[in-house]
Amino acid sequence: MHSHVTHLTDPTPADARRARRVRLLLAAVLVPIAVGLVVAMLVLWPGSGPKLGSLGMPDAASGQSADGASAPDGPRTGVGTVVRVDPGAVCPDDVGSPVKSSERCDVPYVESLSGEGLLALTVPPEIAAAHPPEVGDKVQFVQVTSGQDVPTGMMVDFDRSVPLWILAVAYLAVVVLVARWRGLRAVAGLVLAGVVLTLFVFPALAAGEPAVPVGLVGCSVIMFAVLYLAHGVSIRTSTALIGTLAGLGLTAWIATWAASAAGLVGLGDEATYTVHAQLPAVDLTGLVTCGMLVAGLGVLNDVTVTQASAVWELAAADPSAGARQLFSSAMRIGRDHIASTVYTIAFAYAGGAFTTLLVLSLYDSTLGQLLSTSSLAAEVVRTLVGSIGLVVAIPLTTAVAVAMVLAAGPVRARR
Repeated sequence: MHSHVTHLTDPTPADARRARRVRLLLAAVLVPIAVGLVVAMLVLWPGSGPKLGSLGMPDAASGQSADGASAPDGPRTGVGTVVRVDPGAVCPDDVGSPVKSSERCDVPYVESLSGEGLLALTVPPEIAAAHPPEVGDKVQFVQVTSGQDVPTGMMVDFDRSVPLWILAVAYLAVVVLVARWRGLRAVAGLVLAGVVLTLFVFPALAAGEPAVPVGLVGCSVIMFAVLYLAHGVSIRTSTALIGTLAGLGLTAWIATWAASAAGLVGLGDEATYTVHAQLPAVDLTGLVTCGMLVAGLGVLNDVTVTQASAVWELAAADPSAGARQLFSSAMRIGRDHIASTVYTIAFAYAGGAFTTLLVLSLYDSTLGQLLSTSSLAAEVVRTLVGSIGLVVAIPLTTAVAVAMVLAAGPVRARR
């Protein structure tokens, strides 16, 4: 009995050789892809020249613009704490307006950036109606002193750094508590993804590099890092990576065609007009396509990892199962995953565009006309493109996983 148990848990030399051949095969596929991605990043990497499209926001502390020029009497931005709120006071004059206000409103006060007393802030009506600032709130504001005896100020938004940091720490603590080291590695992969986007994707787009290649290369590099960091270097992870890269390539191809055919340029989004004004060389249609690739990364990674794990677990439960049985069983799991993931994507995009959907519902238009509007059409195309990519990635990943798990030898003979 003892020798029988040992045989089931310890790999034989033949099984070890088979697993080694599978690892070499996967390396022969993935290593050239990794090298190609590094070369592509070097080719697409933005130059070391000045950053294009800088908005030149003034510095809150020094009153200097982004290029270092002094602006003592110009607009200055700052962050301050509301120290007093006068209910029913005369509304402060609008920033830059010569017309004196006679309306009554709740006026918050913050310390002036020049340190000469308190500064009354004009609060945007949408903020005043939904969440008026209270004593102790930290707010972002603009102060103007040019040509005026008394500085005027306007609240821009709330400063949310403290609650965001609290949520980030809580999120990290929960992930590490439940998922242990694997969760911590997943968070590290997420941080690395942010580094790739910040140091490569966004600067390359701003420098005028083609959006679709930049997005495809950046997303592929992110998937290499995230998968291996979160799940470790193994045959199973490499199988999921192959399925992910294939799904990403298909998504890029479909998204490129769909964005061009539908004429998507991101109209209706204020950021799009800013990009067009500051970066006229940027292809707005390509930018929409690049956004579709990034938006589909998480779901695509989810389904490929799940399918690869399902094949391994099914093979471990029944080592005598053949390729057809493993594929059929895994695809039953995959179909359930498809059914749930498709409306997950749709609901996620609907939630992100909820305000837009509310506004569009107020118009007297047919459903077809609403779906053709630029803002809603972009969400529909994004949903359909992402769904097609993940649906195709599931059987592809399953087929590769079945081939790899059978080629590597009996599952019960490997830990």
